[in-house]
Amino acid sequence: MLSAQDKKKVFVKEKFAAISPRYDLLNSVLSFQADRYWRWVTTRELRDFPAGPVLDLCAGTLPLSLELTRQAVQRQVLAVDFCEDMLRTGIRHLAHDRRRPRLQPVVGDGEEIPARDNAVWGVTVAFGVRNLANTQKGLTEMHRVLKPGGKLLILEFSRPRNPFFKPFYNFYLNRLLPKLAGLISGDKEAYDYLASSIAAFYEPEELVAMMQRAGFTKSCFRQLTLGIVTLYVGVK
Repeated sequence: MLSAQDKKKVFVKEKFAAISPRYDLLNSVLSFQADRYWRWVTTRELRDFPAGPVLDLCAGTLPLSLELTRQAVQRQVLAVDFCEDMLRTGIRHLAHDRRRPRLQPVVGDGEEIPARDNAVWGVTVAFGVRNLANTQKGLTEMHRVLKPGGKLLILEFSRPRNPFFKPFYNFYLNRLLPKLAGLISGDKEAYDYLASSIAAFYEPEELVAMMQRAGFTKSCFRQLTLGIVTLYVGVK
């Protein structure tokens, strides 16, 4: 009998495997290409570590990993995701990309990161913390693999607080997005999950408190694009 946490892992892995061929297209279309800006902002936070190794956790089809290598030409990136289909989809697009040798894709669990203690200068997680079955355990693992002075960056969907924008966003997220994504990907259930997981996710202040319990200092957050996403920063 699977536990609730194990059931979530199985469900999330199956859903991402199903939509992996069109995942990047969906991200661009459904975010009106704002996802590129969000990844750029996130990666800029690691400009003090241009040559050090970085872990991109929940790396998916590697869009953030590629931005990490684009912004720093000496940077090595360990790209970890527990869905092998997502990583394979990303790798297939890199046959002639000069950044490929600096990317090391690894199938692994964010709650048991396949890396030694104090191994990397940065840990990035783009839209993956929601999918962890045990968020606190994942944050503790992220702290473990960071070098002292290293930085954690979490980019995650959030719930806008602007009273004028909020109803429009909720209508798009809950009504339009699942139908549009279902037509493109063939899997509406995956995007029904997206909406429900955003609704159930922690408030920014709660996640920052969890980061602090995991050992991070200078923990803070800032919201982007009217609060559609939030960037969290923590230092070991």
